[in-house]
Order: sequence, then structure tokens, then C-alpha cells
Amino acid sequence: MIVQDFPIETKRLILRPFQKSDLDAVMGYHALPEVQRYLEWKARDRVEVKSALDAMVLQHRLQRPGDALVLAVVRRSDDALIGQVSLRWTDATAGQAELRFIIAPAQQRQGYAREAVREMLDIGFERYGLHRIFARCAARNQASASLLRNLGLRLEAHYREHALFQGEWDEELHFAILDREWLRGTKVKELHRNMVA
Repeated sequence: MIVQDFPIETKRLILRPFQKSDLDAVMGYHALPEVQRYLEWKARDRVEVKSALDAMVLQHRLQRPGDALVLAVVRRSDDALIGQVSLRWTDATAGQAELRFIIAPAQQRQGYAREAVREMLDIGFERYGLHRIFARCAARNQASASLLRNLGLRLEAHYREHALFQGEWDEELHFAILDREWLRGTKVKELHRNMVA
């Protein structure tokens, strides 16, 4: 079993387990219609958001398939909780996990998602020894698709009209990256940084 040390700090963010006291901050983005369609749990009102938060508070380690590591994304400059990022261990034999992330709409387009997702990929591959991490996003969510591509994940599938959501056909993109691809890319970036420094 790997014991994860928290909090995890990046340049601008702190990633830490959720706490029950995070309810108002989580409510601030979970209750938004543009976020709700992508959540694992119903979270339209305070009762539903509290139920989702209660589940997330318990999800802070990967010990067996089905477990999730769900972390609050907190901005270091003002200690504001601005989103969440997670890994769900889906397959032990193949060493696979699903990556998910949400940044509150008011905080988007500032590079926070990229910083949090990059750290979770490092955690998945370097600390947990995963072989493959995949992520899904709505085809219309070009910001998320671009982020995943820029971090080196490849588009593996485009599911057209695969589900109905509130009377509209939904389309979904599936991205993935292997451990050796991520680690090779990380080493190349480190080498480039050292040459520039």
C-alpha cells in the first residue's frame, strides 16, 4: 500500500483531500448547470452536494480497483478551493486509472487545470506505478480536449451521439497516455529546462 503525503504543492496550487468544511466552496461549482452534467453524483442542491462531498472526503487513497483518489484544488495565493482532480483505479491487472478534473468556471483559462492534471499524472505514474491513464471529455469541451492533447494524451476514440442528455445527443472524446510516454515526455521537459537555466 502506498501512503500518499498531503498536501501536495505545485507552483500555484495545493492538492489535498476534501474536508466536510469544504461544502460551501464545492456547492459554488457543483450546483452550476454547466458543471452538473459532468459529475459522477447528482449535485443540484445543498443536500445532494453534501452527499457528494461526504463520498469525496473518504476517497483519498488507491488500495484496490474501484478506489479513487479525489483531491481538492486549492489556490495557494488565497486558499480558495477552485475545483477538484481525481484518479479512479479501474483495473489492477492492466494498471489503469481514469483521470477526471473540474475547475470552477470562474477560475478557468488561467492554467489551473493544467497544473493540477499534470501533478495527478505524475502521482499516478510515479507514485502508484500505473501503466495507463485515460480521460474522457465532452466533444464540445474544446478547452479540456486541448489541455489533454497538450499534456501528451492521445485521442483514442470519439463516441458520436452515444447518449441523450436533456434532449440533446452527447458526444464524448476518450484520451489516454502510457507510463513510458509520460515519463519520457517528463524527462525531455526536464532536460530542456536544465539547458535553458
